[in-house]
Amino acid sequence: MTERVIELGNGFWNIRGNLRIGGLVNVGTQCSLVRLSSGRFVFLDSYAFGEQVADQVMALTDGGRAVEAVLNLHPFHTLHCKTMHEMFPQAQLFGSDRHHRKWPDLPWQPEAVESPKVASRFSDLRFSLPDGIDYICQNERVHAGSLLAFHPASGTLHVDDTLNVLPIPALLRRLLRMPRLGFHPTLGQALQDRPGAAQDFRAWALRIAEDWRDTRTVCAAHSATLAIKPGSFPDHIRTALARAEPALKRFEAKRA
Repeated sequence: MTERVIELGNGFWNIRGNLRIGGLVNVGTQCSLVRLSSGRFVFLDSYAFGEQVADQVMALTDGGRAVEAVLNLHPFHTLHCKTMHEMFPQAQLFGSDRHHRKWPDLPWQPEAVESPKVASRFSDLRFSLPDGIDYICQNERVHAGSLLAFHPASGTLHVDDTLNVLPIPALLRRLLRMPRLGFHPTLGQALQDRPGAAQDFRAWALRIAEDWRDTRTVCAAHSATLAIKPGSFPDHIRTALARAEPALKRFEAKRA
């Protein structure tokens, strides 16, 4: 997979990168660059991109000097935090508690990336933390929780793991009745051990479906970007939720 920058318009660039498991299987990863209304920039997530992508980023950001902050949204995406800080040392670093624990020597901002204070500061973006599931799961193999970021100006949703774009050919998807957009396969394991957790997750999913119905592009880690028809985002979320329903019902049955 070749690293590349995808321009999605109105100040949003998605950077597709490489992530090899065990040095062999490339599952891919991402970060995004967003131009704020102030003219400054923020990164969504960290990624140690190569020279070709770096040249494009530096050309956009006055040699990196216009990068105001790096918002690390997924608590389990920590590999590239140090390199990102070295590339943009003046940018303020935001992350979850797990980012702080993984890289204690980096100059993290005191506010957690998922906090309302950070959301209010970067008002060009809309953030949402899923209800009913753990953001930082004790089982480190469960990565369904993440902080989602929506950029209204471009209609772009940046999401790590909570939602996946399934890279399956259209014919095979139709035969298997699989949607193009789906929730993470570990969703059932990420649900909080309490009554009502599954219902809270359903309600959250339907809420963002309506609140962010103007989504035109979904940028998902480890998979791809997905262009969708204007106004169709609620249908995509409802379809993904229906496919996740067996896992949600199994959880509810155990709780009962």
